[in-house]
Amino acid sequence: MNLPLHNWQAQFVALASKLADNDGAHDINHLHRVWHTAQSLLDAHPEADVLIVQAACYLHDLVNLPKNDPQRHTASQQAAKLACCHLETMHFPSDKLAGLKHAIEAHSFSANIAPETIEAKIVQDADRLDALGAVGLARLFYTAGRMGSQLAHPEDAAGSRRILDDKQYALDHIACKLETLPTSMQTIAGRRLGEERVQWLRDFRTTFITEWEGATAD
Repeated sequence: MNLPLHNWQAQFVALASKLADNDGAHDINHLHRVWHTAQSLLDAHPEADVLIVQAACYLHDLVNLPKNDPQRHTASQQAAKLACCHLETMHFPSDKLAGLKHAIEAHSFSANIAPETIEAKIVQDADRLDALGAVGLARLFYTAGRMGSQLAHPEDAAGSRRILDDKQYALDHIACKLETLPTSMQTIAGRRLGEERVQWLRDFRTTFITEWEGATAD
């Protein structure tokens, strides 16, 4: 079945809407944003298989375990297996399944699987870029709320006198993880966009700490 790209997109959206855990940080809008970003990265990589990238963008979160789940690192592999199982019944091109499987498996930060194809690199970058900037910040605090984390350390929000702990304090996640993402980007465009968005987070963190510590001092 040689469907046009937009026809496949509709099927991917339907599958993700049916199977994915629709939490606010990994909802269908997240998938649309990842695909939108991936398209901008594809501009510099005409050699990439667009269908594999599109499928992985929409299906990478079919299994989305909470960040504090001990099996979190296996979620992307479970998602890849589930995606391939369903796509086989949808007559997705069989010669693209291996590439799709790898792109989904490698997108995850916690899985620690190095992307070996340009499609996997683009999907990983696009997904990580959605963790940065204003939307990334909103997703950060949404997820922290679901995990029961505090906004910030009550007396040392900056972490100058303690070890940062992003499982307990949401603000710590910017320094613990998000600031490191641009250097992990696999594409030149991804690194550029990552630096732009992470600077926004740094500025927010500085403003937050000023307001937080000012209120504490009163």
